[in-house]
Amino acid sequence: MLKQAILRYKWYALGSILMVSTVVISSLLQPSYLQEVLQAVMTNDKEAISDVGVWLLVIATVGMIAGAINTALASKIAQGVSADIREKTFRKIQSFSYANIEQFNAGNLVVRMTNDITQIQNLVMMSFTVLMRVPLLFIGAFFMAIKTLPQLWWIIIAMVIVVASIMAVVMSKMGPRFGKFQILMDKINGIAKENLRGVRVVKSFVQEKNQYLKFKEASNDFLNLNLFVGYGFSIMQPVLMFISFMAVFASIYLASTMVKTNPEVVGGIASFMSYLMQIMFSIIMVSFMAMQATRAAVSLKRIQEILDTEPAMVFADVPDEELSASIVFDKVSFTYPNDTEPTLKEISFAVAPGQMVGVVGATGSGKSTLAQLIPRLFDPQEGTISIGGRDLKTINQKTLRRTVSIVLQKAILFSGTIADNLRQGQSDASLETLERAAGIAQAKEFIDRMEKTYESEVEERGNNFSGGQKQRMSIARGVIGNPKVLVLDDSTSALDAKSEKLVQEALNHDLKGTTTVIIAQKISSVVKADKILVLDQGRLIGEGTHEELVANNAVYREIYETQKGKED
Repeated sequence: MLKQAILRYKWYALGSILMVSTVVISSLLQPSYLQEVLQAVMTNDKEAISDVGVWLLVIATVGMIAGAINTALASKIAQGVSADIREKTFRKIQSFSYANIEQFNAGNLVVRMTNDITQIQNLVMMSFTVLMRVPLLFIGAFFMAIKTLPQLWWIIIAMVIVVASIMAVVMSKMGPRFGKFQILMDKINGIAKENLRGVRVVKSFVQEKNQYLKFKEASNDFLNLNLFVGYGFSIMQPVLMFISFMAVFASIYLASTMVKTNPEVVGGIASFMSYLMQIMFSIIMVSFMAMQATRAAVSLKRIQEILDTEPAMVFADVPDEELSASIVFDKVSFTYPNDTEPTLKEISFAVAPGQMVGVVGATGSGKSTLAQLIPRLFDPQEGTISIGGRDLKTINQKTLRRTVSIVLQKAILFSGTIADNLRQGQSDASLETLERAAGIAQAKEFIDRMEKTYESEVEERGNNFSGGQKQRMSIARGVIGNPKVLVLDDSTSALDAKSEKLVQEALNHDLKGTTTVIIAQKISSVVKADKILVLDQGRLIGEGTHEELVANNAVYREIYETQKGKED
């Protein structure tokens, strides 16, 4: 995944490699020229001092310019790669079914698309600014140091072995903990998201302290993990620096004993120490890159997990077609992911085109599940569902979405304008079409009172509208495309009796020929339906008109009498 993403920016990558090589060559040449300056000083050769000094300035300037260009190129690559992966991940998530979303959890997916991709971005940035530089600098400094003072080659080898051993021990302790970062981040994000979404409940039941304690516990776990890693590196860095200074001290001490027999060693001591520090810098940067790479590897795995996940539901790749509005359930059974007991058990019924069908039953009887199977938000494990005589699994997505529209139980609006939200049901809807749909849903009355009418702003999750207004706009969005099958999943629960009656009358009048399936808690919402289905514990236990069910179905009669008693 990462390799393919970087290949899109191969010319930037080649430029970055060239600039890194230039920076490394510049860094390696400077100590060598410094040695020549010192030797010229010892011989009082002013002309050589001037010439070599000019070359030092030129090399330093070239290295500085190459470093700046490399940083710019690396930033372009890192930003582009992260944007591409983020877009690819989002497109993949859009192809997921409800089952896939429930498998990952919405909060978890948000963390993966934000924090995890940021970790990948940081890795790419460091790879083109540090990682490529480190091996070249290490190898180059190693050979240049030996060339400068070959008698002290063993100091370099000893320093590398000691430093590598310390790093191996430290990383073995901290490495396993890096994988926990993202898990704890998911947990913190989930608690915060849950608290903010349910802030009214928190305030109403004075649960601020409990929520704070829950968040504090997760936050402290994350803090302790960060502190452990931070302490590890805070100890490792000075230890490594101490080792490098000891190597420098040993080099100076041993070189001083060689000066009597070889005075030219004086000029090489400074260069040797510079190369020694470059070697140590390379090793230290490897340790920090190892930490970043370990965290990024976990993030890459989490992103790859999304990209490798196949949608739980795939639509047939067939031509578009026109379907009639009949609905047939044939021995349909459905079980939610991770559940053991089926929610629906061997449901069978048929609905003729243009009929109004009501679905009633106690809470948890499977009404909403049945509603979500009709537009194929889920696939049943057993049995078949047909629209217009065609199995839902044999028609393409465009045909199904054009034929079936659902208004979900929970009214969800998106930030934007009212028109934007309504046009989700029909992207090219004209103002006249918007007004017609709003009129059917009884939303026109409050939209017309707004200053900008259909261009009025909708805040995130529709927070600037009441529950009833959001439901009416959701109904308008559902009917705007004139679907042949309309599923209303308890979508008038927030409306008063008068508004609900007006909506039903408008549906009957303006959507003639549309098959309407109404999921309802109230018998009064479906009493005039052509057919009523009664669900109980996932089974279909009754089917008929209101009068027939009152006379013949005990469960329906009990619900009706209970609600009638409350009304009386």
